Amino acid sequence: MLKPKKIFIQLTMENSDLPLHLCNVNKFSIIFNRLHALVHTIAITFLIYYRVSFLFLETGAIPLLPGVLVFASELLLSVIWLIGRGYIWHPVSRTVFPERLPADDKLPAIDVFICTADSVREPTLGVMNTVLSAMALDYPPEKLHVYLSDDGGSPVTLYGMREAHKFAKWWLPFCRKFGIKTRCPQAYFSAPESDDNNSDHIEFMAEKKILKEKYEMFEETVMRAGEDGEFGDSRDHPTDIEIIEDISGETMPEDHVNMPLLVYVSREKRPDHLHHFKAGALNVLLRVSGVISNSPYILGLDCDMYCNDPTSARQAMCFHLDPKISSTLAYVQFPQKFYNISRHDIYDSQFRSAYKTMWHGMDGLRGPVLSGTGYYIKRESFYGNCTQKGIGFEELRNSLGSSNVFIKSLQENYKHDNVNDGKLSNALLQETKVVGFLYPTVAEDFFTGYILHCKGWKSTFLSPPRPQFLGTSATNLNDLLVQGTRWGTGLIDVAICRFSPLFYGPLRMSFLQSMCYAELSLFPLFYCFPLWCFATIPQLYLLHGIPIYPEFSSSFFKIFSFIFMSAIAKHLQEVLATGGSIETWRNEQRIWMIKSVTCHTYGSLDAILKLLGLRKASFVPSNKVMDNEQVKRYEMGQLDFQTSAMFLIPMATLMILNIAALFGGVARIIAVGNWDKMFVQVVLSFYIFIINFAIVEGMLIRKDKGRIPPSITVISVLFFIVFLFLGSVILLY
Repeated sequence: MLKPKKIFIQLTMENSDLPLHLCNVNKFSIIFNRLHALVHTIAITFLIYYRVSFLFLETGAIPLLPGVLVFASELLLSVIWLIGRGYIWHPVSRTVFPERLPADDKLPAIDVFICTADSVREPTLGVMNTVLSAMALDYPPEKLHVYLSDDGGSPVTLYGMREAHKFAKWWLPFCRKFGIKTRCPQAYFSAPESDDNNSDHIEFMAEKKILKEKYEMFEETVMRAGEDGEFGDSRDHPTDIEIIEDISGETMPEDHVNMPLLVYVSREKRPDHLHHFKAGALNVLLRVSGVISNSPYILGLDCDMYCNDPTSARQAMCFHLDPKISSTLAYVQFPQKFYNISRHDIYDSQFRSAYKTMWHGMDGLRGPVLSGTGYYIKRESFYGNCTQKGIGFEELRNSLGSSNVFIKSLQENYKHDNVNDGKLSNALLQETKVVGFLYPTVAEDFFTGYILHCKGWKSTFLSPPRPQFLGTSATNLNDLLVQGTRWGTGLIDVAICRFSPLFYGPLRMSFLQSMCYAELSLFPLFYCFPLWCFATIPQLYLLHGIPIYPEFSSSFFKIFSFIFMSAIAKHLQEVLATGGSIETWRNEQRIWMIKSVTCHTYGSLDAILKLLGLRKASFVPSNKVMDNEQVKRYEMGQLDFQTSAMFLIPMATLMILNIAALFGGVARIIAVGNWDKMFVQVVLSFYIFIINFAIVEGMLIRKDKGRIPPSITVISVLFFIVFLFLGSVILLY
C-alpha cells in the first residue's frame, strides 16, 4: 500500500496551548481600499458610457478606427485594474513564534534545492556562498540535505562544491559556536565589524581571523578554477550525480561530523531533447532527492539568493507544523529581497508592489503565488492524488513516469539503498533520466503555485523584519528587459492555455483568488496594447489639432480627470504606505511604461507565436556581472541604455513622437487658440515627457557610454517619420 509520509505534531505540555503563529488584519486599510475601489469603479462606468455615446451617437467627430482603439485601450486598463482589486480585498500580515516549536528530534527533515544554469553568467563563487548559507541553517544538520542542480554541467561548479564542503567543515562549527546570524561567508566577512555581537571576545576574534583566512583561500581557489577551468557544454552533457564527501584527511573541529548531506546533480541534456528549463531541473531534483533523502519538506532557492537568516526553516515550520492548517498547506513563501539595490532603485528591482502589497493581499485569500525562490513546500503537494489508497502501480507509472525506484520512494517508511561509499548505483543514474512533471511555460513557479491552489492547497506569506533570503536583482536596463521578456512570455503562456485563470481558476478556487491569478497572467498583454495606443494616437491627433477627449468645460472631462488622478493618487498612497517615496513612485511609473512598450510587448508576441506553433520557447539567464562604469551609473541613479536595439528603438521612437506632439501641438494651440478642446492630450504628452525625461537625456544630453547611441536616435527619427506618415493616413482618413 502506497502512502504519503505523514508528520505528526507533538508539542511540549507548556507550549501546547500557545499558537505557533498569528494572523494580523488591518481593518482600516481594508475599508479604505474597498471604498476607493467602489468610487473608482463608478467613475469607470461613466467613462464607458461616454465612450459608447461618443462612438455611436456622435458619429463623425473622429474617424472610427482611432476611437475604437482608444476605447479598447481604456477598457483593457479598466479590466486589469478591476481584477487587480482582489489584492486589496483582505490583506493580512503574519507573526511566528519559533521558540514554541517541538524539540529538534521531532522536527521534520528538509531537502534544499538550489538551481544554477550557467557558471559564466552565475559565477561559481556566488553559487557556493548560497550553498554554504543553506548548509549553515539553524536546523538539525542530520535533517538537512542540500542539493545543487547544475544545468550547465560545468566541472568548475562540481569542483566548487568539493571546495565548499571542505570549507563548510570549519564554517558551520564557527557559526554554531558563536551564534552567527549572517551565515553566507561572503556577506559576513564583507560586513562591518560592528555587526558582530562577539567582537569583544578574544576567542571569537582569534577564530574569526582563522576563518577569514580560510575563506580567502577558498575564494581564491574557486575563482582561479573559474578562470582556468573548462566550463563544458551546457546543452550537451551526460548525467552526473555525486554525494560530496571530504577525502582529504585534514584534521577538523570536533563537531565536523554534524554536516548536512551535500549532493551535486547535473541532469543529462541533449540538443535534440526537450529539457523544460528550470522546471525540468526541479523535476530531476525532486526525483533524485526522493530516492536519497526523501524529506517531507523542500526549500527552493535560486543560486544567487543566499540564506540571510538561519532561522527561516523554523519560522516556516510554525505554519507547516500547525495541526489546524498543516493538512491543506502546500508552501510558505518568503519575499525576495536584494542587497545590491541602490537607494534610487531606478529599475524597481525590489518588486515593491508584489512583496509589500500584492502577496499580502493574496495571503488573505488562499495564499500567495509560488515565487521561484525562498519557499518551503510540502513534498506531498507535488504528487497530487497519486499517493491515495487504491492507486495501482501501473497508474502511478502513467502519472509519475516509469521510474520504479522513484515510485517506491512514495511508500511509507521507505529507506533508500542506492548509495554505497558515496557512489550512486547505476540503476539510480538511469532513473534520473525519467522526467516526471512537465510545465507548459517557463514561469514554472507561477504555474505550479496556481495549479496547487486549483487543487485545494493553500499557502502563506511571511515577511519578517530581518530578510530571510538576500540576493542580487537586475541593476541594468538590459537584464531588466531580458528578464521581463522571459517572465512576460511565461505568464501569457498560462493566460492563453487551457488552464487560463479566467476560465479554469474560478471553478476551482475563490473568485477573488482567481482574479489575482488572472491579473498576474494577463498584465503583460493588457498593458502593452493600451500603452502603445496612449503613446501614439492622442499624439498624432494633437499634432493635427483634432480632439479625442472631452472639452475642458464638459462634465465628462471631470470623469477623465478623476480616473487619471485617482489611479495616480492610489499608486502614490501605496508607495508611501510601504516605505517608498515620490522618487520611488516616479521610477515605478517610468519602468511600467518602458516595460509595457518593450519586454511586455515582445513577451506577449512570443507567447502568441508559440501558441500558433511559429516559435519555440527560449530561456536566457540574466547576467549577474556588471562592469564598474555600469555600477557607478546605477548608484548615481542614471539609466544605462546599453541594451539591444529592439528595446531602444521603440522607447526612443515613442519619445520623439511625444516631444514632437507636445511642442508642435502647443504651438498650434497658441496659434489657433483651442486649449479647451486639446487640454487632455497636451497633459497626457506632457506627463509622458516628464516621467520619461531620462530617455530624452539619454538621446540628446548625455555623452557617457551608457547613453542611447546616436545611431539608434537616427534610426528612431526615421521610424518616427514613417510612423507619422502611415499613422496620419490610416487614422485620419
